[in-house]
Amino acid sequence: MAIEYLKRGKPEAERSEDDAKVRAIVEGTLSDIETQGDAAVRELSEKFDNYSPASFRLSAAEIDALMNQVSPRDMEDIKFAQEQVRKFAQAQRSSMTDIEVETLPGVILGHKNIPVQSVGCYVPGGKFPMVASAHMSVATASVAEVPRIIAATPPFKGAPNPAVIAAMHLGGAHEIYVMGGIQAVGAMALGTETIDPVHMLVGPGNAFVAEAKRQLFGRVGIDLFAGPTETMVIADETVDAEMCATDLLGQAEHGYNSPAVLVTNSRKLATETLTEIDRLLKILPTADTAAKSWEDYGEVILCDSYDEMLAVADDIASEHVQVMTDRDDWFLENMTCYGALFLGARTNVANGDKVIGTNHTLPTKKAGRYTGGLWVGKFLKTHSYQKVLTDEAAAEIGAYCSRLCMLEGFVGHAEQANVRVRRYGGGNVPYGEAAE
Repeated sequence: MAIEYLKRGKPEAERSEDDAKVRAIVEGTLSDIETQGDAAVRELSEKFDNYSPASFRLSAAEIDALMNQVSPRDMEDIKFAQEQVRKFAQAQRSSMTDIEVETLPGVILGHKNIPVQSVGCYVPGGKFPMVASAHMSVATASVAEVPRIIAATPPFKGAPNPAVIAAMHLGGAHEIYVMGGIQAVGAMALGTETIDPVHMLVGPGNAFVAEAKRQLFGRVGIDLFAGPTETMVIADETVDAEMCATDLLGQAEHGYNSPAVLVTNSRKLATETLTEIDRLLKILPTADTAAKSWEDYGEVILCDSYDEMLAVADDIASEHVQVMTDRDDWFLENMTCYGALFLGARTNVANGDKVIGTNHTLPTKKAGRYTGGLWVGKFLKTHSYQKVLTDEAAAEIGAYCSRLCMLEGFVGHAEQANVRVRRYGGGNVPYGEAAE
C-alpha cells in the first residue's frame, strides 16, 4: 500500500505515558470514595469544582426553579432533540423481541429482554454544558424502561446548568445530582451514605471519567470504554477543503487530546485542507483547544485508492466517520470498524452529537472493532430460560445429557440427568453411570 502521512500526531509512547498517570490518580480517588463515602465526594467537589452545596441531589423545587431559567426557545429545542432520540430508540427497542421456541417435542427454550434495574448516567459539563448527553443516556434508558435512572453532572461556572438539568428531568431521571468527574461516577457505582449504588454506568466524560468507568467495570456494568472524542473524514475531490477542515476542527474543539484524521486519495484536497485548517484556527473562538488537539493528534493520510482508504479507516476504527465521496454507500456496505457513520456532505457529526436521533455515546480507542455505541439494547439484558413439558422429553434429553456429562468426567452432573431418566423415563440407571 502506498500510504503517505502528510501530518502525524504525537507518538503512541507519549500517549501511553499520559494514560498511566490518569490510571494512578483514578485508582487512589476511587479508593477514597469507597472508604470515606460522602465526605470524600464533598472534598473532591470542593477541590475540583469549588462547589459544596447542602445536598448534591437536587430537590423537585430546585429542579423546577432551574427549568424556569431556560428560555422557551431553548426548551423547545431540547424537547425536539429528545423526541428524535426517543423515536429512534423506540424503533430499536421494537426490533428486540422476546422469543419462545419448541426445539424438540416437549422442550421449550426462550429468552426475555429485561431492563437493567438501576443506571447512573454521567453528563459532562465542566467545560461545555453537554445538554445532548442527557438525551443520549437518560432518555434512552427511559425508553428501555429502566426502573431507577439517576443522573449526575458537574456544576457549570459554580452552579447547576439549567439546560442540562432540564434535559435530565425531561429525559426521565428519577434522581439528579450535581457532581462531576471521578467523584460522580465513583459515588454512583460504589454508593455512599446518601446514594444507593447502581447496576450500570453510562455516558461520556474526560480521561478521568473514562478511566474510572474502566476500573469500576465488573463491580458495575458500563456502556463502553469511551476515551476522548475522535473524528475521521473520508473524502475525495467531490468536496472541498473548507468542508473537510470544518468537520475536523468541529470535533477537535472537544478537548486537548481529540484525534482528528483526514483520509483521502486526493493530494490537492489534503494540502488545501491543511491550509484551510490554519486559516480557520485564526478565527475559531475555541481555537486554543482545537489547535492543541490538531497539533498533537491531527493526521492527514494520503492513499492511492478507495480500497486503501477503507483499509486505513477500518484499522483506525474512529468514533465518528464522516464520509464525503462519490461512493458513500460503498463505504456503508464495506466498513466494519467504527462508532457511527455520517454519510454524504449534507449531514455531519454535529447532527449526531446533538439532534438527529442516533446516539452520540460511541466507542473510541479502536473499541469499534468489537462493540457499537450506546443504544436502547445496552440497557436490556437478554436472559434465557428452558422448560421440559413431557416425560418423554425429560427422558430423551436426560439420556443425551448423562452421556455427555460422563464424557467430561462430571459424575454429579450426570446424576442430575439420570434421576430424571429414572423418574420420568422408567429407566434404571445406577448412580454414576450414564443413561443409555
